[in-house]
Amino acid sequence: MTQDLSSPSHHKWYEDIFAIFIGTTLVSLGIAFYAEAQLTTGSTAGLALLLQYATGIPFGWLFFAVNLPFYGLAFLRMGWPFALKTMASVGIVSFFAGRFPIWIGIDAIDPLFAALVGGGLIGLGILSLFRHKASVGGINILALFLQDNFGIRAGYFQLGVDALILIAAFFILPLDKVAYSVAGALVLNMIVALNHRPGRYVGFS
Repeated sequence: MTQDLSSPSHHKWYEDIFAIFIGTTLVSLGIAFYAEAQLTTGSTAGLALLLQYATGIPFGWLFFAVNLPFYGLAFLRMGWPFALKTMASVGIVSFFAGRFPIWIGIDAIDPLFAALVGGGLIGLGILSLFRHKASVGGINILALFLQDNFGIRAGYFQLGVDALILIAAFFILPLDKVAYSVAGALVLNMIVALNHRPGRYVGFS
């Protein structure tokens, strides 16, 4: 008897753990590229990067702090499994983003490479988390809630919010760094928009 690959399959607990580890690692590596090139992105990660450049406070502390207000929505609207996995994901990214510059040495990185590859890594990491009912907090939580309840594409919604954050970047970063950041945000959000939609993936957690 052949397996019906079109039928939804339930993710096992260890599959969720593996996906969260891979997803947060990809996101953290992308953020490390961005921080080295002094670029930014959207959502709470982009906000935390801008605040780091403006204040000198480490990204990990800022990223963890700006996500705190969104946990209530996660618990109330998305359920406690999603909320707990998201809190764990945010904590891991907050830790990894601070450790990657110690674990790997990046003396120089081309800003266009950092924007495109970093954006791709973050997008793939977010996609991995989304497919296992987790996120890296903030706008990701609101985007998933709107998609699941109102059919609004998560990637397109995030693209609009990211545009606002990138506008704020004009007041902190040089114009060329903002342009590179915009390119990276487009790559990130297109990965999510094209791949995270109803019917594209049938597994569930």
